Order: sequence, then C-alpha cells, then structure tokens
Amino acid sequence: MIRTIAVNKHYQLVKDLPLIELVKGNYLWYWIDFHQPSENEIELLSNPLDFHPLAIEDCIFTLQRPKLDYYQDYTFFVTQALNQMTKQREEINFFLADTFIVTFHSKPSIEIDEVWKRLSLSTTIDKWNPPLVFYHALDKMVDNYFPLVYQMEDTLNEIDQNSKRRTMEALLEVLFDTRQDLLSLRHAITPMRDLVYRIINSQRLTGTKDRIEYYSDIHDHLLKLTEMIEANRELTMDIRDSYISINSHQTNHVMKVLTVITTIFMPLTFIAGIYGMNFQNMPELYLKYGYFMILFLMILVGLGMSLWFKKKGWFK
Repeated sequence: MIRTIAVNKHYQLVKDLPLIELVKGNYLWYWIDFHQPSENEIELLSNPLDFHPLAIEDCIFTLQRPKLDYYQDYTFFVTQALNQMTKQREEINFFLADTFIVTFHSKPSIEIDEVWKRLSLSTTIDKWNPPLVFYHALDKMVDNYFPLVYQMEDTLNEIDQNSKRRTMEALLEVLFDTRQDLLSLRHAITPMRDLVYRIINSQRLTGTKDRIEYYSDIHDHLLKLTEMIEANRELTMDIRDSYISINSHQTNHVMKVLTVITTIFMPLTFIAGIYGMNFQNMPELYLKYGYFMILFLMILVGLGMSLWFKKKGWFK
C-alpha cells in the first residue's frame, strides 16, 4: 500500500495524490509512505521516483545494518525499529531530500503511523519539512526502545528475587532467553547509535544542521540504552554464576550428607558381614543373648558416630 501527503504553497495538506503528480507537481514538499508494498509498488521506486538501484536493493533485502548513503539529490537511511510484541528488529528505510521524504517498510510501523497522524492533525504546517519528519520518526523509534529495556530489567529483578518460586531450571531458561533478547537489542541499538553519530557530524546533511541539538539528544538516549543493555548483560552473567554456585553448593551438601551416612553404615556393614559368614566355629553364634548384644553394639556404634559427626559440624 502507498499513501501520500503533500504541502502546497498555501501550507495546506493534500493527501492521496498520484506519484506522477507529486514528482512533477508544484508542491513545497511531499511524503510518500510505502507501507507493506507489493512487487508492482516496489517498482515505483525506480520509475517515476528514480532512486538508485543499490538503495532499492537495500529496501528489498531487509535487516540491513543501520547506515546512511549519500546520493546526488537525496540521502538514503537504513534504520531499525523494534517490535514491541516480538522484540524483533524491523527495518525502516528513508529517502530524504529538502523537497521530499520517502519511507519504506515491509511491516507495519507504529512510529511512522504516529508521525503521519501528528502531521495530519498539525495546525502549524508551515513549520514542518522532510528533515523534521525524519527526526520525529527517528525519535519515536528510539523512544520505543526504552519500554523493552525496562521490561527486561523487571524480568531480571524477578529472576534475581525469584518471587514466583520457580525451579532453578525454569529460572535459568528465562535468564538465557532474556540474555538472548538483550543481545538482539544490542544488535539494533549500537548501529543506530553509530548512525546518529554520523548524522550529527555530517557536513552534507544540511537539513539536519538546524536541529543538531535534537539529534544530540537522540544520541544521548542511545548511549544510555547501550549502557543499560551492557549493565543488564553483566547482571545476567552474575545471576547465572550465582545460580550455578548455589547449585554446586547444594550438590556438594547432598554428597557430604550421603558420604556421612555411608561412613556411619560402614562399621555396621562390617559387623554384619563378619557374623554373616557361614563358619561353624564362631562362639558368639551360640550365646543366648548374642543377637541382642550385636544389635546393641551396632546401635551404639551408629549413634556414637552420628553424635561425633554432628559435633564436628558435618551435618550442616
């Protein structure tokens, strides 16, 4: 689907115009949004929009690394948004010039929809231009990173406190899933941080220089997000190491208890083994109270060893 919006000389919005009329028309600037386009609609990037084949190729083959490319009459941007439900990266491409902006995304984009709605309802159309549309879209993308990072922080706190009383295996499974999500976030945020840094320091993007402080603010947000992700990844390693240590400690404790119990039964087994031999000349076998004496001896040995081990603290 393709939707269009243009600003005429009277600073009035005109919507849903044919692409040919936009390209050849006399408008101050226009915005074309390729929203989940079909193959026939993708061909319009070549004719009549006449974009470079390499830029069109980057649009078709999704999940390119965030970047910017300079062309003769426009600048091409590859950016990445994050799906709030699946936490997956979704590519949004921009063709930016002084008189137009073209957005291309193969999946629905809440960021583009919000900026589109904001422009449509704006009462100060004269203050809008393509670089401003690009800024608002980029700002929305970065703002939508924060809820995902905060959500993962809450998950890590829950794992650390184990408020739901889950088993260690279940906790570790959630922990590794969260760590994988953090890695995916880092793969999106770090290149976006580098992209915004290039925008700030670019000498060819004349339209963004008037808003350099705003892009600096976006860059600061991305720096904060990067630090939060790295801190959370370190936290996942600390939690993982802690659970592994606890598991090893519990295993060692169980082995110690089993070893103590085995040690207690060793002399008892030795006594039972001696009197279980089938020799005829064993005087104790013919004692009237021999059986009870041996039982008393075994109880005495077992109780004595148990008390001695307890005194040594081996049962703790």
